[in-house]
Amino acid sequence: MAEIASNNLPLGSKLIDFELPDSVTANLYSLAEVQGERGTVIMFLCNHCPYVKHVVDEIVRVANDYRVLGFSFVAISSNDVEQYPEDHPDLMWKFARKHNFTFPYLYDRTQEVARNYKAECTPDFYLFDGEEILVYHGQLDSSRPGNGHSTNGRDLREALDAVLNSRPVPGPQRPSVGCGIKWKYKGKV
Repeated sequence: MAEIASNNLPLGSKLIDFELPDSVTANLYSLAEVQGERGTVIMFLCNHCPYVKHVVDEIVRVANDYRVLGFSFVAISSNDVEQYPEDHPDLMWKFARKHNFTFPYLYDRTQEVARNYKAECTPDFYLFDGEEILVYHGQLDSSRPGNGHSTNGRDLREALDAVLNSRPVPGPQRPSVGCGIKWKYKGKV
């Protein structure tokens, strides 16, 4: 398992529009339908990655804690399912149900959304405030499979609390680390 760090979509970037199908309901969701009044967390996830599996239950806890405060959460999988069939939408909905997702789990078949957000790894977290400005891009917390650190969502929770209280997000923002997004070969879409 290779560790890949997230790239930096510059802070201050605007929320980028998309329309993607949800793996659970098969409904198409546009950005406008998933935005939160206080802010929006976009998470790049997948089913097979040990880094995602390690933190998925904490992701759900964070989402449940902050949804009631006006934040929305949306997960996106952009992996090439020909290379990694366990990330196929037919299995995404099972993963979402198994872990009690309370947010959409969208499938980015063309990988356009991942490219627009400069996503490189799973899991990766982007927090946009209520004005649609990127104020946090980084890790959930410092836990990794086997490193013994507590899975507590600390970094993302601190960023959400800052937005909630109209304060700047504290730094430094540490990049997320995980499995690389499985890109399609050129010429395939």
